[in-house]
Amino acid sequence: MPSTPVSQSTVTTDILTKLPIVQEATTSRVVVNNDVLRQVLFSFDTGQVLTEHASPRAVIVQMIHGRIRFEVAGESSVVTDGDVIYLAPNERHALEALEPSHMALTLVAVNSD
Repeated sequence: MPSTPVSQSTVTTDILTKLPIVQEATTSRVVVNNDVLRQVLFSFDTGQVLTEHASPRAVIVQMIHGRIRFEVAGESSVVTDGDVIYLAPNERHALEALEPSHMALTLVAVNSD
């Protein structure tokens, strides 16, 4: 997986054009990847799921468009265009796309003070 130096600024354009919603599939593209943070854009067709999992990093999810049911700590929420979810490190979560959707996922390394 390519690395993005923390000290180097970048501009990435036309991401959604390069990440179409594929029938009956979940696809993703890594946009930034280094020791501090990782950003991944996802596309989901209706009915696609990510089963329960967790990340050791803090996570911010932002819906770009569509509708996704998100399960966090046993609570279910439906998120839509522009909504944001914060997940503490190691928080278990899962999701199901209720319609064709795009979302951005940003993982941030945290100190374990």
